[in-house]
Amino acid sequence: MSKLSVQLYSVRDAFAHDPTGTLGRLAELGFTQVEPYGVRENLTVLRTALPDHGLTAPTAHAKLLGPGIDQSAVFAAAAELGIGTVIEPMVKPERWQHTTDIAATAAALNDAAEVAAEHGVVAGYHNHFWELTSRIGDRTALEVLADRLDPAVVLEVDTYWATAGGAEAPALLRRLGDRVRAIHVKDGHLATDGSGQVPAGQGRVPVRQVLAAAPQALRVVEFDHFAGDIFAGLAASLAFLRDAEETTR
Repeated sequence: MSKLSVQLYSVRDAFAHDPTGTLGRLAELGFTQVEPYGVRENLTVLRTALPDHGLTAPTAHAKLLGPGIDQSAVFAAAAELGIGTVIEPMVKPERWQHTTDIAATAAALNDAAEVAAEHGVVAGYHNHFWELTSRIGDRTALEVLADRLDPAVVLEVDTYWATAGGAEAPALLRRLGDRVRAIHVKDGHLATDGSGQVPAGQGRVPVRQVLAAAPQALRVVEFDHFAGDIFAGLAASLAFLRDAEETTR
């Protein structure tokens, strides 16, 4: 399996307009793997469009925590698509200020992992910047969470948001170790509204050091926003990652 993937949120506008054509364009750029969002919502199109374009989806984002969520249905849809890891994309900033709230999030993720296992799937969590700006004692809230997670729960570290939150992303990745199943690779000027993002290697995120710190992790290219042709931006990031992987072999 390739270590390179792309989060479909990057091309959300194009995907909403023409999902099949958008997946085709990503395949033409050279991607063989994607990270979908909204697994149940997009199941019908992904069921046929992924194989039609020679794409697989080792990971996906889907809301797992909160009232009214049918976790079993989410994981069943993921299993049907061959997705091995389903990642909770966000827990709100106010839930990262106190140990009791962090412990409750960990317990909810641990419970979700039990449901995921019934479908042969793994559950995970993806950070934003606030899990790093929030400190419990001398540690980041994200690491406090990790301490309370069952070993079955994995992390997808968004290295842009980690850096924007004040963390040294390579050191954070080394501390978290093999629990990091995937990383979001994106770059920019670290604005916490996601503006000013640029292709990997052109901003303030130490991308090469990030890659070296998590050699086991799937690299998922993502843009929250891009002031240009998003497909050109993705192509530039893909070229950077391919070069970076070649030079480290």
